[in-house]
Amino acid sequence: MLQIQIKDGKIYAPLKDKWLVKTPEEEVRQQFICHLVNNYGYNLNQMEQELQVNNSQRGQGKSRADIVIWRSNEERLDKTNAFIVIECKSDNVKIKPEDYFQGNNYASWARAKFFVTHNNKETKFFQMLENRLPVDLNEIIDIPNAKDVFNDKEINTLLAQTKTFSRDEFSRLLFKCHNIIRNNDKLSPEGAFDEISKILFMKIRYERDHEKARVIFSKEKFQEDQKNYELNVRPYLNGDDKNTPYYQILFRQTKEEFKNDELFDENETIKIRENSFEQIVKELEKYNLSDTSDDVKGIAFEQFLGKTFRGELGQFFTPRSIVDFMVDILDPKEGDVVCDPCSGSGGFLIKVFEYVKEKIEKDVQIEKDETKKQYFDENYEKLDELEQIKINEKVEVEFAKLNEQLDNRKEGTRLWNLSYNCIYGTDANPRMARTSKMNMIMHGDGHGGVHHNDGLLNINGIFENRFDIILTNPPFGARVDKNHKITLEDKYKDKAKIEHYLKKYGSQYQTALNQIENNIGKNLIDLYDLGEFSTLTEVLFMERNLKLLKPSGRLAVVLPEGFLNNPNLAKIREYFEGRAKILLIVSIPQDVFIASGATVKPSLVFLQKFSEKEVENYESILEVTKKEVEAKYSLKIEELETKSKDRKLDKDEKKNIKNEIKQLQNQLESETKVLVKDKFNYQIPIVEVQKAGISSTGEIIENELTEVVQEWREYQKSKSI
Repeated sequence: MLQIQIKDGKIYAPLKDKWLVKTPEEEVRQQFICHLVNNYGYNLNQMEQELQVNNSQRGQGKSRADIVIWRSNEERLDKTNAFIVIECKSDNVKIKPEDYFQGNNYASWARAKFFVTHNNKETKFFQMLENRLPVDLNEIIDIPNAKDVFNDKEINTLLAQTKTFSRDEFSRLLFKCHNIIRNNDKLSPEGAFDEISKILFMKIRYERDHEKARVIFSKEKFQEDQKNYELNVRPYLNGDDKNTPYYQILFRQTKEEFKNDELFDENETIKIRENSFEQIVKELEKYNLSDTSDDVKGIAFEQFLGKTFRGELGQFFTPRSIVDFMVDILDPKEGDVVCDPCSGSGGFLIKVFEYVKEKIEKDVQIEKDETKKQYFDENYEKLDELEQIKINEKVEVEFAKLNEQLDNRKEGTRLWNLSYNCIYGTDANPRMARTSKMNMIMHGDGHGGVHHNDGLLNINGIFENRFDIILTNPPFGARVDKNHKITLEDKYKDKAKIEHYLKKYGSQYQTALNQIENNIGKNLIDLYDLGEFSTLTEVLFMERNLKLLKPSGRLAVVLPEGFLNNPNLAKIREYFEGRAKILLIVSIPQDVFIASGATVKPSLVFLQKFSEKEVENYESILEVTKKEVEAKYSLKIEELETKSKDRKLDKDEKKNIKNEIKQLQNQLESETKVLVKDKFNYQIPIVEVQKAGISSTGEIIENELTEVVQEWREYQKSKSI
C-alpha cells in the first residue's frame, strides 16, 4: 500500500522521485496519488505529475495537469492520448470545473477520456465530450478502475451513470434500507425513517471527521473500529458503558456532535438490532456523504421523504412546483432573513437556501471571469514560461480567496452567513423538525436555525419584526384550544444559549423571551389580537406571520380559498387589510394538494407589510374618513339616543330605537370601510391557473405557474418605470 511520506517540512513525490516543499496543495496531490494506487489499482509507471504544454488557449492560462494517467506504461512512453487528467487544489470549498482551467485545458489538448477535479472537500468526475467544440464536460459518478481501462463495456456502463442515475440509485438505496428495518425490526414507516435518519447523521459525522483521508463509513470500517474498541477501550469501562453495544456508543458520539442542534432527546438510542444496523451501513457505503454532491443527496432524500410520509404526514409537504413558484415570486436577495414558522420538511427554507446560494455563486463566477480578463490579456501570450507560471499562481491565489466565500463552514463567509444568519424555521412535530434539519444538511446546509417548537411562540432568532421574508404553508382547518395555556415547559431554559442569543440579537431577544415569561399560565390565544374572533390555526398563523415581518417585509402563504371570501372571516380580512398590502393572489387547482391528503381548494397569497410611512398614511386616512362619516350620522344618532331616554316610551319602542341606532352605526362602519378602501386604493393582480405542475396522483404535469412568474416580473418592471 502506497503511503504519504513527510519529514522536515517536505513531502515525497513518487512520480517525480524527489522530495518537494509540503504545501497544502502538494499534500492534497500526493494523498490523491495514494488513493489512485491503493483504491483504483493504478501503477506509478502509468502516471506522471505536473505536465505542461505550450498549447495554451488565450484566457485559460498555461496548460498544466497535476496528475495524468495513461492506460498503460507503454502508452505513457509512446505519448499517446492521455486516459485521465486530474487537477487538485487545497481549497476546502466547492469549486466548479472551470476553476481548474489549467488541467481542463490540458485534458482538452491531450484528448483525455476523463477529467477529475479534487480538493479537500469533494471530488468530481467528468467525461470529456470530444465531439463538442469547445470540448465539453459531462459529469459522471466515477472513473474506471485500472483493471477496466481496456474494457469498453465496463467504461460505457460507467459513462451511463450520470448524476441523475446516481440520484435515483441513492433514492432506491434509502428505500431498501427502509424495508430492511421494517422487515427485520417491525417498525412503522415513520419509526423506520427515524432510524435511517440516525444512521445518516452518524455517517455524515464520521465522513466529515475523516474528510481529508476520504474514509467512508463502511461495514468493514465499522467492524474494524469496533474490534479496536473492544480490545483497547471496553476493558477499562465501568457501569452501563461496560455493556453498551459499540454502535450505540457511536450514536451517542453523534448526538454529542449535533448537541447544539437539539436533534435528539438526551436518552435517545438506536432502536434496531445490530445486524440491521450493519446491513444498512453496508448498503450506504457506496456514498461518501461528505463528498457526494448536494443535488444528488438532496433530491434523492426528498424523493424518499415524499414517498415515506405520503399519507399520515402528507400535510407536511408542499409540492416542489408550488415552493419554486412562491420563492421565484418573492425573489429573495443575499442578506434577506427568511422564516417558515410551520417548516414541515423544510421545503421552503431549502429552496431559499439554494436560490440565494446560486446568486452568490454567480456573483463569485463574475469576479473570477473579471480576474481572468485582467491577467490573461493579449500580453500574457508574449510572456516567457516562468512569467506565465507566476501569473497562473496569482490567479490561483485570487480564486482561492473568492472560493472561500463559498465555504459554509468558515465563519464570516457569504455562504456561512446565508447558512447561519438568514434561514429560520420551527415545527411543532419533533419528527418533522429533525427531518427538515436532515433535509437541509443533504441539500448543503442552513439547518442551524430550525427548531422543534410551537410556531406561535418565540425561540432563538424567531421573534417579532425580524424577517424580510416569510414563506409558509400553515395547517388548515384545525383550531387552537381556547384553554391551551402557556406553561413553564414552553420557557427556554438553556442559559448558555440565552447568553449567546442575547449577544447576537441584543435587547430584542430579551423582549422576545418576555412573550413567554410574562404570560405563563395565560391562554395562548390571548397573545393574538384575532384570538377573540377565531381560533383557526390559519388565522392565528397569519397574524403571527405579520408580527414576525419587519416593516415592508413580504409574505407568501398557502391559504384555503375560503379565507379570502368567507363572509364569517370579514373582520379577519379587515385586520390584515389595515396592516399589509396584497401583492398578488394566485388560485391553484384543488388537485395540487390531494396527493398530500388535503381536500380544500388553495390559493397562494402574497402580501407586503406596511412600511412605517404606509402605517401613518393608512391611520391618517382612517381617522379623517371616520370624522367625515360620523359627521353625516352623528346628529341622527344623538337624536335617537336622546329619544330613547324618554320615560314615556315602552320597552318595545326603546328596543326599536336601539335597533335603529345599531343599524346606523353599522352603516357608519360599512361606509367608512368602503371610503377608506377607495382612498387607500391599489391594484391587486389575481390569477387563476388550471395546471400547477402536479396532478392529484402526484405525477409531474404541465406547469402554468412558470408563465405567471414571467408575467409578474414584467408587471413589476412596468411599475418601476
